[in-house]
Amino acid sequence: MAFVIIQHLDPEHVSALPELLQRVTRMPVVEAEDGMVVKPDCVYIIPPNKDMSLLRGELHLFAPVAPRGLRLPIDFFLRTLAEDRGENAVGIILSGMGSDGVFGLRAIKDKTGLTLAQDPASAQADSMPRSAIDAGLADLVARPEAMPALIVDYYKLPVGMSRGEPPAKASAQSALDKIIILLRDRSGNDFSFYKNTTLYRRIERRMALHQIVGIDNYVRYLRENPQELDLLFKELLIGVTHFFRDPAVWETLRDEAFPALMAQHPAGRILRAWVPACSTGEEAYSLAMVFKEAMEQVRPEARYTLQIYATDLDPDAIDKARKGIYPPNIAADVSVERLARHFTTEGEGFRVRKDIREMVVFAPQNIISDPPFTRLDFLSCRNLLIYFNPQLQKKLLPLFHYGLNRGGLLLLGSAESIGNFGHLFAVVNTKARLFRRIEQPIPLGELEFPIGVPASTTLATASSPADRAENVGQLTDQLIQQNFAPAAVLVNAEGDILYISGRTGKYLEPAAGKVNMNLHAMAREGLREALSGVIHRAVREARPIHLKGLRVGINGGTQIVDVSVQALDQPEPLRGRVIVVFKDVARQTARRMRKTGGSETHDALTQELQQAREALQVAHEETQTTVEELKSSNEELQSTNEELQSTNEELTTSKEELQSLNEELQTVNAELQSRVDDLTWVRNDMTNLLNSTEIATVFLDNEMKLRRFTTHATKLFKLIPGDVGRPLSHVVTDLDYPRLKEDAEAVLHTLVFQEKQVTTHDGRWCRVRIMPYRTQDNVIDGVVITFIDITETKHLEAELRKRGA
Repeated sequence: MAFVIIQHLDPEHVSALPELLQRVTRMPVVEAEDGMVVKPDCVYIIPPNKDMSLLRGELHLFAPVAPRGLRLPIDFFLRTLAEDRGENAVGIILSGMGSDGVFGLRAIKDKTGLTLAQDPASAQADSMPRSAIDAGLADLVARPEAMPALIVDYYKLPVGMSRGEPPAKASAQSALDKIIILLRDRSGNDFSFYKNTTLYRRIERRMALHQIVGIDNYVRYLRENPQELDLLFKELLIGVTHFFRDPAVWETLRDEAFPALMAQHPAGRILRAWVPACSTGEEAYSLAMVFKEAMEQVRPEARYTLQIYATDLDPDAIDKARKGIYPPNIAADVSVERLARHFTTEGEGFRVRKDIREMVVFAPQNIISDPPFTRLDFLSCRNLLIYFNPQLQKKLLPLFHYGLNRGGLLLLGSAESIGNFGHLFAVVNTKARLFRRIEQPIPLGELEFPIGVPASTTLATASSPADRAENVGQLTDQLIQQNFAPAAVLVNAEGDILYISGRTGKYLEPAAGKVNMNLHAMAREGLREALSGVIHRAVREARPIHLKGLRVGINGGTQIVDVSVQALDQPEPLRGRVIVVFKDVARQTARRMRKTGGSETHDALTQELQQAREALQVAHEETQTTVEELKSSNEELQSTNEELQSTNEELTTSKEELQSLNEELQTVNAELQSRVDDLTWVRNDMTNLLNSTEIATVFLDNEMKLRRFTTHATKLFKLIPGDVGRPLSHVVTDLDYPRLKEDAEAVLHTLVFQEKQVTTHDGRWCRVRIMPYRTQDNVIDGVVITFIDITETKHLEAELRKRGA
């Protein structure tokens, strides 16, 4: 195993880290050079002002491209480590500021490698490890001194499934089926359509993390620990994504695919897109940004709109995607221009701008069992089909064909293809994996819609007689420990007491002053000096240490005590802890020791002198270690100071941007208020105009529902303001005009106005005109019906006819 250390270094400061580390390890520690071959049991340190990658086992150095303060050297290296070493990659995030390393850990998890993060409680700067933990990317969380043992245990575990290869035994397949059933009962999702290699790889990772040998034992562990099912479910979702993944593909969409798609449709068209398995939304937002850029480059006046439906199986990922907030690490994938154009700064990260967020609708969906979206112009399903078995792939591709419109585009991942469905999709760009839907009926039997999920099956658990016997044994052990076992304490490497067993009052007593639960502070006279260096010695030598014949002052007397100190390696939760056991020496043995005379006294003094020398040596080593730690801390503080200065500059810039944005918002608000005032005046003018004409007017929408009416219309229809939105046919009228609704619909469809003279139930006459309602953009959006009272005209006509006769 080789070790590569990536640190945030001052680009103008010579690093002393190689020299400092060489003092505490026997492995060679070197500063990395370009083209250096990585060798086992060696430590490589990144040079200042360099980015570093790994390719085919060689280290390569690059001049930083990102501006100072935005560099992410840890993410950069861990991504290349994941690609180069796959499941053998190990990523460790230690103390540091920011969130560098989060994307790198995600890449390692995607390749089924091992990820660790330092326990934030032990970190001087907990921002980096906490970011990794909060993102759910740390397989193990531990103090740095415990990590080597965890890594060794993870990789020395016997591999029972050949690293993802399906086992041949039927019992192992049966165990896998049980795991699928447990997952389905817990999450409601069926993983039987996943490739067995994918399932075994992910399950094997979880087994190695828990040091479980045998898949049958893991099934038992899942049934006893349901929370592990939730972690396995997250593991199987494989939510690895980032903005503009495979940049060449997005350039093809912007420069070729989207312009061609827009050319097929009239201006103002709302196009529809679907992004299944969107994870935390990076791909969906990338699609929205690229479409907007393509429209502005080709036809900015056309006002096309892309409505994107982004779905995923993980509801937690959907919630994150809806917020649109991402860490500063995305600067490694998003250009400075796009960051400025499509994002706003929020806290330490970035937030997608509102106009981009409004283009995307996020929703949870199971692509296996839920119906697909339809009437689509674009469908992006990248790096999902590779995890499904061939049977499911053959079911999904016809569904994609069904969901796409004529000429719709399908985008797949770099390792995916349309298989035997060349009669349904034509190749647009082989390198980008872009295909166009062929207008071809799907043969009978190819389209299964939707794909169903089998009924749930429950695996019952019950307590066994062995469990009850185990409880009796535990109670007996507890009784013996409390009454007959020697007194003992469990401490950490610094001597802090973690647990007390038995009666320790004869050996330990509270120290005066502030409460201090440290073994060295609480040890009675005669023990304190002997224990001062023995704990560090036990940890360093990894063997039990016995101190015999110690004279301990107790209540004015003396008690001879034997002390045993041992660093623990097992069980796993106690690894790195130290057990200290106290045992009284019988009085007869003590009297025999006194009778032996001066020789025993000489031996006792010699032993005390040896203990004092060992304590002095330990103190000297601790002093040297402290000095080296201070040097390292000073270097870290210098690096931290540089980062803080850079952060302060960024905050100043952000403040200026916010002030500018606030001024823009005030300007926009003033413009909007002016428009509202103008619209209010126009509305008042139109209302007064319509009322002054004394013409009853009714406005209907495309569904023949009331949109607006004038006050004079209430003389012909029983209308109140609450009737807006009701169908016209539901309103009582005085008109003798039963075909009013049919005539209005005819005008809406033919765009030819109609005019008729009708009577009312009380003998009045009206001239009715029905005309299409045209918007400013020449779009038909309903009809307008006017009613003019012509009763007097009719009476005059009748009078004239009467006189003429």
